[in-house]
Parts: sequence; structure tokens; C-alpha cells
Amino acid sequence: MKVGFIGLGNMGNPMATNLLNAGHDLVVHDLRQESATNLLEMGASWANTPKEVVPGRDVVFTSLPVPRDVEAVVLGENGILEGASSETVYMDLSTNSPTAIRRIHDMCAEKGVTVMDAPVSGGTYGAAAATLAVMVGGDRSVYDRMKPTLDAIGSHVVYCGPIGNGMVCKICNNLLSMGIGVLMTEALTMGVKAGVDLATLADVIANSTGGNKRLTDKFPRFLFKGNFEPGFATALAAKDVRLATDLGREYGIPMELSNLVDQRHVEAIFRGWGPEDSDAVSKIQEEKAGVQLRLLD
Repeated sequence: MKVGFIGLGNMGNPMATNLLNAGHDLVVHDLRQESATNLLEMGASWANTPKEVVPGRDVVFTSLPVPRDVEAVVLGENGILEGASSETVYMDLSTNSPTAIRRIHDMCAEKGVTVMDAPVSGGTYGAAAATLAVMVGGDRSVYDRMKPTLDAIGSHVVYCGPIGNGMVCKICNNLLSMGIGVLMTEALTMGVKAGVDLATLADVIANSTGGNKRLTDKFPRFLFKGNFEPGFATALAAKDVRLATDLGREYGIPMELSNLVDQRHVEAIFRGWGPEDSDAVSKIQEEKAGVQLRLLD
């Protein structure tokens, strides 16, 4: 398939790499051309603008940090919509606002352009291994046609319903992941300060009803090693939590606990940890408890 890919950051680059490895013809764009060096060496072609990515492509993907970036790349000057036709399929792999992607969908539909949302979960290691979860919203027939291509980046590709539903699923997932991270750190610092070895405590919880992927997959790669190189940056985690609390307000849903998680991430941003991995939020609890959650190799 002829694929366009815009946004070659920590997640975008490995996803684009896996599309190339699967044999797809790839045209790429990023604000920094050096981000595409490995892809160009593998045979991808470079486009100078998002508009130039689109012609002749069966599908164009974006993987971008925040909703305003998506809107600029799709709707702005030299954006995707300027280069699109009624044959164009555009899929956003970013974590975006459901309301924003639905608005983009409606604006693109006026030109006959098909828009799908397809946010991903699984971190940079999942992106590299092509084991991401991919949550797709939009036209079912387009999903069916595009699923073999999405299988190149994810091992669990799911149709979630109409446009925006993929974003809703992703926001719910990330809110839970970030909230579990905050609560898990509280529980672990309590247990360690009360005298239990961290490895023992983590093993017990992982094999009991409190077990979760944040404890078994994420913390061992980052927090427990004192490794705060992203990964999934704290600034992006904070953005996703805020998308969740904003969505709750939009639909009149009480979000008391989520708002506490939101404020913890805001505090981490104020401390300058935005570029660090999202496990950096745990450093606030470590500091307050006087306990560091680290495991020796």
C-alpha cells in the first residue's frame, strides 16, 4: 500500500519503520528532516510539507503531540486537506480530543476526504515491536480495508465505532494508566516504608488482585531503574489526563479522583519534569514519603 506518514517522534518513527518493514511504499514528513534519516536510508521518500505527502497515497497517517498540532497539519496552510482529494483516507494515530477529530472529520467530509481516528497504546517499546493496541473510529468499511496495514504497527487492532470513539477509548485507557501510576506509587512507598522489600511487594501485588501492566511492564523499565528518559513524556501524560477531565466536563460526568490525578501531573510539569518519562510523576510521592522505589539489577 502507498502510505504517507507525518510525525516521526518517539512513537511515529518506529511505527513508520514497521510499515516499511511490512513492504509498504512510504512518504514521510516531520518538522525535523533528521528525524527521518533512518527511514530515508530504508527507502522512504521525503516530502517538504504535509500537503506534499498526500498525492498518490492510499492512506496518510499522523502521529503528533497535541490536538493543535493535528489541526495545523490537517487544516492549516500546506496541510493535508489542501493536498487531499475524494480518494484520500486520513488516519490520526495521535491521542486527540474526540470533539476535535469529529470537527476535522466534518470539515474534511465537505471535500469528500475520509477521516478515521486510530490512537495507539503500548509505549515506545510496543511501537518498536509492532505490538501496539490500535483503537479505530470511523467508517467500518474503511477500517476493514485498512486493517491489514494497521496490523503492521499493532498486534491488537480494534474497531471501536463511529468517528471519535477510538479517541474516547484511548483517553479512558490513559486516564486509568496515569491514575493507577499515582495510586501504585502511594501503595508501594507505604509498603516499603513499613518494612517490606520492594521486589517482594511488587511480586505479591503483581500476582494478586492489585496486579496491573503499569506495575509489571512500565515501572520495571522506568521508575524501578530510576530511568526517566522517555518513553512516554510527562507532558504528554498530563495532556492526556486533561483531555479526560475536559471530556468529563463536556458530558457532565463527575471526575473527582481524575481531577486529583490531573493536579499531580500539573505539579510534575511545574517542577520541570515535562520532558521526562511519565513515571517522573512518582518522584513527588517518593519525595513526600522519603522513600525511593528502586530495584538493583
